[in-house]
Amino acid sequence: MPSFGKAVTRVELYDAVYRRVGLSRSESASLVELVLTEITDSMARGETVKLSSFGTFTVRKKAKRMGRNPKTGIAAPIPPRGVVVFKASAVMKQRINADRLQEHSEMTLTETDMKGAALT
Repeated sequence: MPSFGKAVTRVELYDAVYRRVGLSRSESASLVELVLTEITDSMARGETVKLSSFGTFTVRKKAKRMGRNPKTGIAAPIPPRGVVVFKASAVMKQRINADRLQEHSEMTLTETDMKGAALT
C-alpha cells in the first residue's frame, strides 16, 4: 500500500522527468518549472486549469468577513481573498483508492467464504 504523508519535492519531479524522458538534468528542471509556472500564471489570471485524468485547479473568491482575534477576542475584518481549490478527476480518485477497493473486495470475498464454510 502506498505511504501517505510523504511529500514529493520539485527536485524529485526533476529527477523523475530526467529518468523517464531522457532529457538532461537542467532540461528536466526547466521543463518542470515551465509547467508549474504556466499553471500558476493561468490561475493568477483567474483561469481554471483542467488536466485530463488528473484534476481541476480553480481559484475561489472568498468575500470579506468578520473574524475574531483568538488571543484577545476582539472582532477584526478579514479582507477578501482568493483560495486555490483542487478537485481530483474520477480517474485520479479510482487510482488513489484502487488498493483500498481491492482489499475491500478481498475481505468481502473472504467473509463470504467463511460464512459459506460455517453453513456446511
